[in-house]
Amino acid sequence: MFAARLAGLVVLGPDGESIGRVRDIVITVRVGRLQPRVLGLVVELATRRKIFVPMLRVTAVEPNSVTLTTGNISMRRFGQRPGEVLALAQVLDSRVRSDDPELPELLETDAIVVDLGIEQTRTRDWVVSRVAVRAHRARLGRRGVLHVIDWQHVVGLTQTDLAMPGQGVSQLLQQFEGMRPADVADAIRDLPEKRRLEVVLALDDQRLADVVQEMPDDDQIDLLKHLELERAADVLEAMDPDDAADLLGELPDSEAESLLRLMDPQDSEPVRRLLEHSPDTAGGLMTPEPVVLNASATVAEALARARNPDLTPALSSLVFVVRPPTATPTGRYLGCVHLQQLLREPPASLVGGVIDTTLTQLSPDDSLAAVTRYFAAYNLVCGPVVDEEDHLLGAVTVDDVLDHLLPDDWREQEHLGQ
Repeated sequence: MFAARLAGLVVLGPDGESIGRVRDIVITVRVGRLQPRVLGLVVELATRRKIFVPMLRVTAVEPNSVTLTTGNISMRRFGQRPGEVLALAQVLDSRVRSDDPELPELLETDAIVVDLGIEQTRTRDWVVSRVAVRAHRARLGRRGVLHVIDWQHVVGLTQTDLAMPGQGVSQLLQQFEGMRPADVADAIRDLPEKRRLEVVLALDDQRLADVVQEMPDDDQIDLLKHLELERAADVLEAMDPDDAADLLGELPDSEAESLLRLMDPQDSEPVRRLLEHSPDTAGGLMTPEPVVLNASATVAEALARARNPDLTPALSSLVFVVRPPTATPTGRYLGCVHLQQLLREPPASLVGGVIDTTLTQLSPDDSLAAVTRYFAAYNLVCGPVVDEEDHLLGAVTVDDVLDHLLPDDWREQEHLGQ
């Protein structure tokens, strides 16, 4: 069977209970042309912890699942050891050559690894026996012909070869399609450093921005330093302003200023305003891009704005009503309308007629503790930040608060109980 088809399959215990999903296959590349041994599977549990399951524990591979001989497996977090190679993360997309005389079209030309064929030997060990490749030099717009060749005819899959830069990432990116940014960030963090950087460079700016926002601070800074300044500025432009401000706030002032100057002024201006506030105040926690309308907007317009898929559920829970201009800092703040209230009103009604003027506002200087008490007291997940002159500056959401209340390494933990 081929390794790539195992990716994402449900792993079941002997009683049929789900244990997790296959994320990779661990192999060891041996000296010379000896077939690599397949050591086991990297299985991701529901808690996002990744564990190692020895291949000898696998009793059956079905189209939609992998079944183990026992449910008694080690829950220790998987850590890649020296000499071990991840088949999907490190081998696929490698550039190799073939010396198979029966495939003259591959002689003296590069080919790209697209899959690994694995099989069980008479001794019950699993080995990599075949390699599926495509010719690297295909006609423009056409994919090369797929060839499956025996391992002994493959040249270029040693530990040294796999450590060389410039490897493709198309197979890895396919695995990330449909995954949430937080899960992609977790998967990238588990990659060897060389592969991590190759994936990061291949992601488009918006996707990379979404992923960076889900990484721990140290990983964000390390990643940013590996990007060229212009690319780093493009990624910061694609990030939410509050997340970009948090990241820039961790950098030396001179480096942060250099990046801000490279950013589009329209994107850098709200970030600069956020950097004026201490990061543990309402002004430092807020996003400057909440849902803002004037009083003459209809309920239908407000609901359409709240439906924006780019908004978090917390940020879409309140619509803020102001006098023009509606860009922050806005004209005079009039009040807010709760999403539930909008759902109860006729679509043609004006939001100015259903404004809640009783909700207490946050000041940009309010401390993190004060913001936390505010959410607890009013049972809210979003709150307005208004200055002394009644200008709406932005909104704080509960996820911003949690991000600062949790330990610095909370993103590196599988679940909050650890």
